[in-house]
Amino acid sequence: MNKVAIVTGGTSGIGLAAVAALEARGCTVYALSRRGHGERHLACDVSEESSARAAVETVLGREGRVDILVNCAGFGISGAGELTPLEAAKQQLDVNLFGTANMVNAVIPAMRAQGGGRIVNTGSAAGFVPIPFQTWYSASKAAVQSYTMAMANELSPFNITLTAVLPGDTKTGFTAAREKIGDPEGLYGGRIERSVARMEHDEQHGVPAQKVGDLIARVALKRRVKPLYIPGFAYNLVNVLIRILPSGAANRLIGMLYAK
Repeated sequence: MNKVAIVTGGTSGIGLAAVAALEARGCTVYALSRRGHGERHLACDVSEESSARAAVETVLGREGRVDILVNCAGFGISGAGELTPLEAAKQQLDVNLFGTANMVNAVIPAMRAQGGGRIVNTGSAAGFVPIPFQTWYSASKAAVQSYTMAMANELSPFNITLTAVLPGDTKTGFTAAREKIGDPEGLYGGRIERSVARMEHDEQHGVPAQKVGDLIARVALKRRVKPLYIPGFAYNLVNVLIRILPSGAANRLIGMLYAK
């Protein structure tokens, strides 16, 4: 039996790559985005609980089950934390964190009833390397990481397994779509612009989205999974260094890269 998968943010970037990789492995895949445009491209605003539940009910009505959920929907905000309107920060969390939770909550009853399922959440290296001038994005992805690990233990008795993939710099349209909060009074002396320029350069020279999408598909179909997957040796090394270095030294190192 072909596995049935739902991929949020499935019409662009890493989500689109994950859809292609899952389909190549024989899955029946439904891609969700805010503007659905086809039989298996459904409209869904993940930040709205009712929209998330409606999309899952549509898939269940057609297929009778959901074996895999991949949460890729998300966006980024850059700018100084103090200059970012809290409404914008809340929207960042509404999509990246609570949107993930809305989708997870929507599939849990069906997965429990069918005896199990796999949920793959997309975090970010920014979740374990808090990046200056991406404060709220980093906070949202750190929360996704913690949420995934806690929920994995909660749902394990139901054979529902959760894991998170934490990619680093990836070449996608995410860079151009980033919402930028300006500094009209020049309070930060150009540091925001320099930091964002460095991030955008690194992203546009990052790994192809297809590579991350392929990893997501492989993780989604594994028999057993770890709580977290970090693509690439360099980011695994960074994760280890962040953990073993004194917090002051680690944060100074991050500041030297992204806050000068």
